[in-house]
Amino acid sequence: MQTLTKTLRAAAALVLAASAVTAVAQSQPKIAVTDLTYEEKVSEYFRVVAAHSKGSVNASSSERETPNTYSARERVSAKHESSYYEAEGTYTWIDRGELRNYTADLKGAMLKGGGVRLVQAKPYSGPPTEKIYDIIDRIKKGYYPGADYVLFGTVSNIAFRQETMQLPGTHSYTGILSLDLVADFSLINTRTYEVKAAFSASGAGQDTKIVSRQGDRVVFNRGKVISETSKSLADAAYAELMTQFGVPRTARTAPAGGSIINVQPVEVQRNEPVTVYK
Repeated sequence: MQTLTKTLRAAAALVLAASAVTAVAQSQPKIAVTDLTYEEKVSEYFRVVAAHSKGSVNASSSERETPNTYSARERVSAKHESSYYEAEGTYTWIDRGELRNYTADLKGAMLKGGGVRLVQAKPYSGPPTEKIYDIIDRIKKGYYPGADYVLFGTVSNIAFRQETMQLPGTHSYTGILSLDLVADFSLINTRTYEVKAAFSASGAGQDTKIVSRQGDRVVFNRGKVISETSKSLADAAYAELMTQFGVPRTARTAPAGGSIINVQPVEVQRNEPVTVYK
């Protein structure tokens, strides 16, 4: 009887835990993450030189001779046109678009950390104008179907830096390629368009090489630098999102032979056996 009672308790606990997992998953807010929107002012020097030349010559000659007379006639006409044009200056325009290399790690951090569910967002497909920043218009056009919220990120600063540093007491030096990225995020309710969270997050990465002689060619691993920047940006953004949005992170457990899932701790009420005295 005691073995049966323990078995029933264990089965009831599993059922309650499964129900809790389902309830938690259904109650978690669904968030779509956009690619990072950027705007950059680009300037380019130009110089134009144009030359044009055109000329024409017409000539005619006639001669006539008779036993008593002699006559000759000549005619010449010439025409020449030339032009020269030169201009130089700087052409400036605004380049807009989306960076699609820095949100995969953020989505991964949200999946691993829990507390929210991810919804796939459609990439922006309109012209690169200021409309790319109109996230409300994109919500109305159905870019984020099924999402309760949209995490919209824009790049406020991104810069690669390449530096060298002499190693003391040697002829060698270190070459450093680094990347700094700062992004501004807003979490928008897709029904009310209310901003539920707003924050900035930064990421950084670098690759260091030791070069024995000046003039040697250095090949930096740009992929490593971008990957480190993306991961550090993801960790900072996810931590700030959870803090402002007020969604508790879930505990992570791994069932036997399965992958890690997110569940909330479940308190199971224990019913002790009742003894009836007659």
